[in-house]
Amino acid sequence: MLLNTHSYYSLRYGTLAPKELLEHCASTGHRQVALTDINNTSAVLNTLRIAPQSGVRVVPGIDFRNGVQQQYVVLAKNNKGFEEANRHLTKHLHSGEGFAPQAPLFKHCFVVYPLSQFKGSALKNHEFIGVHLRDLNRLPFIQGLPPSKLVAMPTASFAGKRHYNAHRLLRAIDCNTLLSKLTPSACAPETDQFQSRTELEHAYRNYPELIHRADTLLNACYVEFAFNDPASHQNQRTYTGNAEKDFELIRRLCHDGLHYRYPTPSKEILERIEKELNIIRQKDFTAYFLINWDIVRYARSKGYFYVGRGSGANSIVAYLLRITDVDPIELDLYFERFINLYRQNPPDFDLDFSWKDRDDITRYIFTRFPNTALLATYNTFQYRAVVRELGKVFGLPKNDIDMLSAGRFDMHSLDHLHRLVLKYSALIQDFPSHLSIHAGGIVISEKPIEYFTATFMPPKGYPTTQFDMVVAEDVGLYKFDILSQRGLGKIKDAVELVHRNHPEAPRIDIHDVERFKHDEKVKTMLRAGKAIGCFYVESPAMRMLLTKLKVDHYLGLVAASSIIRPGVAKSGMMREYIMRFRHPERREDAHPVMREIMPETFGVMVYQEDVIKVAHYFAGLTLGEADVLRRGMSGKYRGREEFQKVQEKFFANCREKGYTDELSKEIWRQIESFAGYAFSKGHSASYAVESYQSLFLKAHYPLEYMCATINNFGGFYSTELYVHEARMHGADIQAPCVNRSDYLTTLVGNQLYLGFIHLHEFEIRAAEKLVKARAAKGAFVDFDDFIDRVAMGIEQVSILIRVGAFRFTGVNKRELLWQAHMKLGKSTAEPITEKLFGVSHKNYTLPPLTTTPEEEAFDQMELLGFPLCNPFDLLESPPEQFLLASDLPATAGRPTHLNRHITLYGYLVTAKVTKTSNGKRMHFGNFLDYNGYFFDTVHFPQVAERFPFRGRGVYIVSGKVSEEFGCYSIEVTSMQKAALIPDPRYSDLRTTSKFRSLKSVEEGALKRSEEKKKEVVIRGVGVL
Repeated sequence: MLLNTHSYYSLRYGTLAPKELLEHCASTGHRQVALTDINNTSAVLNTLRIAPQSGVRVVPGIDFRNGVQQQYVVLAKNNKGFEEANRHLTKHLHSGEGFAPQAPLFKHCFVVYPLSQFKGSALKNHEFIGVHLRDLNRLPFIQGLPPSKLVAMPTASFAGKRHYNAHRLLRAIDCNTLLSKLTPSACAPETDQFQSRTELEHAYRNYPELIHRADTLLNACYVEFAFNDPASHQNQRTYTGNAEKDFELIRRLCHDGLHYRYPTPSKEILERIEKELNIIRQKDFTAYFLINWDIVRYARSKGYFYVGRGSGANSIVAYLLRITDVDPIELDLYFERFINLYRQNPPDFDLDFSWKDRDDITRYIFTRFPNTALLATYNTFQYRAVVRELGKVFGLPKNDIDMLSAGRFDMHSLDHLHRLVLKYSALIQDFPSHLSIHAGGIVISEKPIEYFTATFMPPKGYPTTQFDMVVAEDVGLYKFDILSQRGLGKIKDAVELVHRNHPEAPRIDIHDVERFKHDEKVKTMLRAGKAIGCFYVESPAMRMLLTKLKVDHYLGLVAASSIIRPGVAKSGMMREYIMRFRHPERREDAHPVMREIMPETFGVMVYQEDVIKVAHYFAGLTLGEADVLRRGMSGKYRGREEFQKVQEKFFANCREKGYTDELSKEIWRQIESFAGYAFSKGHSASYAVESYQSLFLKAHYPLEYMCATINNFGGFYSTELYVHEARMHGADIQAPCVNRSDYLTTLVGNQLYLGFIHLHEFEIRAAEKLVKARAAKGAFVDFDDFIDRVAMGIEQVSILIRVGAFRFTGVNKRELLWQAHMKLGKSTAEPITEKLFGVSHKNYTLPPLTTTPEEEAFDQMELLGFPLCNPFDLLESPPEQFLLASDLPATAGRPTHLNRHITLYGYLVTAKVTKTSNGKRMHFGNFLDYNGYFFDTVHFPQVAERFPFRGRGVYIVSGKVSEEFGCYSIEVTSMQKAALIPDPRYSDLRTTSKFRSLKSVEEGALKRSEEKKKEVVIRGVGVL
């Protein structure tokens, strides 16, 4: 009889997960229930999937409300009814309009109006009046009710007093109010909790026909979906409208792409194509491939760069259709990792586009294909965030909230309110808070999207499902991943810059990856780990790994791309891989079966496929079971029953094969620790392709590439380091200039003019007006010419003056500031009107004014975020000599510093916080020496606690020099931040000019430098 039941997907209202809801129903004697979340269908499909396990039959429905005011409850009689209800909810969610008191005419739904909303109007055959428990006392006194239309409709939103309290707290969070100020009308009455069948029959004992009628409605409803059935996938089934024509098209496209990919195809290649095509046809995935081909064909027609990655790179058909640029034959990628007759889950392509192009690709997909929607994700309440929210609800002071959120408290010293915050935070943790958008998931359905779910309209402007990718996959909707990244943006921009700056050179074919793989400059950069700015290989950890492995070929980079992932490192297998790579005799330590199935990686699990291989060949699981194991390791499926069964079978099979428990547990530990994080081999290969593209551009056109990197943002490092890297490759770094700079950074010869985008608080409209005025009538002659032609307020002009953007005038910027204030006063940026006669500006006579170099540096730090001089020049007490990173290893004529205690001055680039096996915090640091070269530090827990990082700047680092696989680092014993000179703009330094020349230090450093000809010390080594 439960016609109105809420899970916690009645967001910030309900308190029960779908599984808990079903358990409550089963334990209280309810054998069927209508799941009617408030304006939401997120829970419906997953609840229908798991309901048979509980013995409870579920009827989908929706509780339509304006805020918390219930208008009516709709129950779907069948799948068409569920679609009807979804369409009605979708219309409301897209428009934002409230629901009318009267429901629209539904053909396949029952509508139940709450008694409190009934106005005495005539009811249609499918419409009824719901009597809540709170209505029973007044029911005899209400006149004019049609008895045959009354049904029992007790509401179930929570279970017990504790959950009711949680409900009130959720309502207070939603209303952004103190719990003490929460009005009764903003939340449900306490009677809206789960009651047993027996209790409800007793409550409605005077009206048993109401219960009977409610049961009759539920019995008349039946909604069914096929779950986890590959044979009944729900994606768009044909591309051309005909399955046979689809197959003819994909075969022709493979033939057309064969010459481009394989000028002289071997028998192996031709057989592989036929094998894949047959499986694709058998699994009914032809349209899926063709839709992806259509998307990338459109991208190429627009000149968009893209990368096809994921397990789809295992397919030679995808390679021929140019969905991916990874040759599966070269890498021995087996197609069965992507699609096989045993695999339950659908295929998955990840298509990466430039962050500038992805929106147009999304627009094209929604225009090109009907029944399309973005996938949602569930944003959940996380513990610390809930503590903060509940602290505000209870009215705790900010200091108390900070203390509780950070966990800095003694439980025995907490008062009653503090304990309540912690108690209910633990309960509410992981409840869904609101719906958001999946990073790139799109579904293209054969049926209308509303057949499965209502959709909402986020600011992105496209219909978005109310369920996530896991539920979509369960019901047979496999997603298209349309993702964006900045790496492709900088590759595209770099290619255009090269073409513009080197018109005599042939245009770069960025897809000619074979050429890049054999380029000697690229190999040299890889071996040395000199990959700053290059996709996926620029982090300190990755550069160190490349150096340790001496990577200079494609397969090595593919392996490194997966080895660096957190799981492999956590399992200890990254170090083991390096050991086996550098010491071949150690490869014999691997179990013979492991060596046999993974010879390329010396018996070490590196890729996701390795989980399948080990599960299948080592533990004897079927391919289907092995794939369940691989998927379960990701966490999303780990709690499911099928995963638990496979885990049990893994150990049972190992015992049957005679493996020791110790060996079986160790192999399981390796699988468990990394499988959820590792890449498939095809995915790593796709990443390696993009890495090679960026490496080639940087190797041959470093200034263009670094300029593009700066303009695309989003790399591992800050803009400051990329500016520094450009300088290290010979760029002359220039502050923004009104005559040479654009909104983005520009390259003129070897001069890199920083763009106006980098100026803090400088408005984009001001930059646009400046550039437009310059384009219209040429460069500005002087300051007066500028203020005559560009409508700009005094605040914006002052920023340009302070950063030196008018240095071409030769006038000191202090004098310009005075002139600007006298000529512009407090003027706003009014439009410039064309003047009939020229205007002469009065120039005021000012005393001589000067600006010191250190003032320039501090202005740059304030406006750009970093100085354009060498930050070591700003130290209050610089040492007489600097020890350099190049001094650490032994060289001809100089002994090594290995195992010695030394002190280095380093400019902090980045610091990684991690934890030891016993949970203590430690750090890995990355610094630049005086000459601008990197050195690494290790800060063990005791040192990390005593000598913490204190923000950006130069640090005095002391410690012992250590070496591992040719990489040197410093095990820090002490560290302190070096003091800068006082800000000269607010001290006597401006007049006394204590700015220190470090010329003698520079000369001493150059004498010890290994690359004397290349290491020309530039005084603008600015980073971070």
